[in-house]
Amino acid sequence: MLIWTAKFSRKKAAAAVVLMGVVMAALIVLTGRAPTEPEAPQPKLTTNEERVAYLQSLGWTVEPEPIETLQFLLPAELDEPYRSYNELQRSQGFDLTSCCGKQVSRCTYTVTNYPGQPKGVQANLYICEDTPVAGDVCSSGARGFQEPLIRTEE
Repeated sequence: MLIWTAKFSRKKAAAAVVLMGVVMAALIVLTGRAPTEPEAPQPKLTTNEERVAYLQSLGWTVEPEPIETLQFLLPAELDEPYRSYNELQRSQGFDLTSCCGKQVSRCTYTVTNYPGQPKGVQANLYICEDTPVAGDVCSSGARGFQEPLIRTEE
């Protein structure tokens, strides 16, 4: 029979337990950050025709010319109302935080195929560095709404 003995002080034993805990916590955090599936690359939208085609690929029929196009500088840090708006964007796979401090374009189009509402609906498409970074479909007025640009099947 073979017997091994080792002498540990309480400090060494406590340090070993803490070290193992740190290693286990790091493994949990790192495995939790691994993407479950690779993200599809966003299309490049450099022309109006590409923007209209992109909206059509999402199921929206829009007038071919935007009713408004504007450019603005997104703040370096998202405060309200951008923070709340970004929650809507995250629900559809976009994220404005990648464009903080950068120039963003908003192109607004008239939607002609919104269910139950043939008039007064607009699609906003936000573009940063020729890539779509946000979008919504909205209507103003008494029965106004704002919803994600990318529809999910229910």
